[in-house]
Amino acid sequence: MKIALLTPTFSQFSGIDRVVELDSEEYINQGHEVTIFTLSASIKPKRAKIVVMGMPKNPTVERIYRLFFFFDLFKINKYSKMLKNYDQTIAYFYPMTWLGSRAKKIYGIKYTYWNAGIAYSKLFEKITEKIYLKLLLFFLKISIKNADSAISISKFMQTELKKETGLDSFVKYIDIDKKRFHQGINGDKIRKKYNIDNQESVFLYVGRISPHKSIDLLIKAFKLSQDKLKKSKLIIVGKPTFIEYMRKLKLLANKDVIFAGFVNDQELPEYYAACDIYTTTSQWEGYDMPIVEAQACGKKAIAFNCCSHPEVLKNGTLVKNGNLKEYAKAMVDLSK
Repeated sequence: MKIALLTPTFSQFSGIDRVVELDSEEYINQGHEVTIFTLSASIKPKRAKIVVMGMPKNPTVERIYRLFFFFDLFKINKYSKMLKNYDQTIAYFYPMTWLGSRAKKIYGIKYTYWNAGIAYSKLFEKITEKIYLKLLLFFLKISIKNADSAISISKFMQTELKKETGLDSFVKYIDIDKKRFHQGINGDKIRKKYNIDNQESVFLYVGRISPHKSIDLLIKAFKLSQDKLKKSKLIIVGKPTFIEYMRKLKLLANKDVIFAGFVNDQELPEYYAACDIYTTTSQWEGYDMPIVEAQACGKKAIAFNCCSHPEVLKNGTLVKNGNLKEYAKAMVDLSK
C-alpha cells in the first residue's frame, strides 16, 4: 500500500515530526511504500521518500501562511493531484489536513486525521496568540469533517476531539525510540559541562519554550524548593519559539537555572541520564513524550495532574494543577 504522511514541518524541533519519522519506519517495515509531504524539512528520512512543498522562511509570515494555507489553491491542487496515486493519507497537523481533505473529496483517497490536539488559547498571554489559536481550531474543524478515521495520541485527546469536533477516534499511544532512551546511559559529561557536582540535585525540563508549557511556574516551584534543597540545578532544554516569553523566563530565573537551548538527538539521552528528576509544569499536553523518555531512562517525574499526565506518568508524582507549594514539596521529597 502507498501511504502519504502529511506534516507541516519535518523538523528535529517538533515532537510530532519525531512521531512521523518513527511511523514512517514502522509502515515501511510492514511492507508499505511511504512518502512524507511537508512544507519544510530539516530531517532526512532514513528510507521514506520526501516531498518538500515550500513555504515562507520569515517566522511571522510563516505562521500567517500556515493559518491561511487554504488560500494557496495552486499548491493544494498541485499536491492533491499527486496524492491521487496513494491508497491512504495521514494528516498529522493543520494545515496539512486541507490536503488530506481535498484528496478525499476529489479522488476518494482514504483520509486519516492524527490527533495531537491544539493547546488551550487561555494558556497564552497575548490577545493575538489567543485569536490565532481560535482560528486554527476553527479551520481545523472544517478540514477534518470528511476524515474517514482519526487517531488520538491519548484518552485525553480522544475526549477533547469528540468534545470540540464531534469526531470519534481510537487511541494509539506514541512509541519512543527505546534504542536511544533506556537505563544505563552515562550523564557525567552533561554534569561536567555545567559544573554540577554529584551532591547537587538536578531537575530537567525538555520541550518547546512556549507559554502553554508554563515553564515560568516550573522556575517558581524550583526556587521554592531551594528553601530545602540548597544545592540544586534546573536544566531547561528546548528551542525558544516565543522570544518575549523567553526573556520573561530569564528575568525570573536565578543562577541555578540553566538554559541549554536546543539539544541534538545524540546528546538528549545524556541529559535525561544526568538529571535526578524530570519536571514539567505544562498545563496542556496531548501525550508528553519527554516524561515517557525520562522514565525509560530510569528517572522519576513530577507533573500537574491534568491533561494526559495521569496516562503517561507511571513513576513519580502527580501534583494538583497549579499548586506550586505542593510541586516544590514533591521536588524535595523525590530528591531524598
